[in-house]
Amino acid sequence: MVQLRVGVIAVVIFTILCTLVFLIRYMFRHKGTYHTNEAKGAESAESADAAIMNNDPNFTETIDESKKEWLI
Repeated sequence: MVQLRVGVIAVVIFTILCTLVFLIRYMFRHKGTYHTNEAKGAESAESADAAIMNNDPNFTETIDESKKEWLI
């Protein structure tokens, strides 16, 4: 009977420790930081379009200037 209690207590302690390990690991991996995929040099560019055009060698301008939409 005593061995059964010791075994149950050991299982409960092991379960609590595993839960704490996974909880702490989750908290450290999901810090709430937000990563963006903005073009490098976006801070110094005059607009987002200019940042993309200056930093992406594969980018080709396909939008005609007369067909651009402007949000006011």
